[in-house]
Amino acid sequence: MNDRDISRVVQILSNHLKAWELPIVTDLAEKKRGPYMILVSTLLSLRTKDEVTAEASARLFALASTPDAMIRIPEKEIARVIYPVGFYKTKAKTILQVSRDIIDRFAGRVPDSIDALLTLKGVGRKTANLVVALGYGKDGICVDTHVHRISNRLGYVKTKNPQATEFALRDKLPKKYWQVYNTLMVAFGRNICRPLSPLCSVCPVFSFCDRAGVTRSR
Repeated sequence: MNDRDISRVVQILSNHLKAWELPIVTDLAEKKRGPYMILVSTLLSLRTKDEVTAEASARLFALASTPDAMIRIPEKEIARVIYPVGFYKTKAKTILQVSRDIIDRFAGRVPDSIDALLTLKGVGRKTANLVVALGYGKDGICVDTHVHRISNRLGYVKTKNPQATEFALRDKLPKKYWQVYNTLMVAFGRNICRPLSPLCSVCPVFSFCDRAGVTRSR
């Protein structure tokens, strides 16, 4: 695709977004649930389907929605409540450790910088960027498998892994799109631009796409 067309692509996908189900973390952000709930939901979402994450998050936050409340819940109870998210026992332990760390090192407030967030157990660049962008409304580009795949499929970047995609997007994606880019690409990826056999016949941005790596489509 022509790099200048990214504005048009973002506009078209934004117009379609209302017809697609929002990712759970975006939904939490729009409901002003705060950085801590966004952080915990993102930790739960790793290797887990979004609908499972949404249900597990709702059950967990019914018990605790702050670090102070969370550390009062036994690890086994957290694991029971968040089941069947992937690696639920490990995630229960991580959520407790992260909550204690936020209290001990950050006075109970989720840090608002990527570098500080990366010092928390289990927090990688994807999670840190998402918390910064959706939790605090600051500049961040969260790159998951959807963002990496679609950005390359469109031909907007040519990278080999999500981290390389993040830094390539930081260099060329206009900053006004940073916060919304992940939400758009995740929703688009789940509904149209799927990993295998994307629905190119109904794609609203087909005319802009290089279809890089696409060997089969519908």
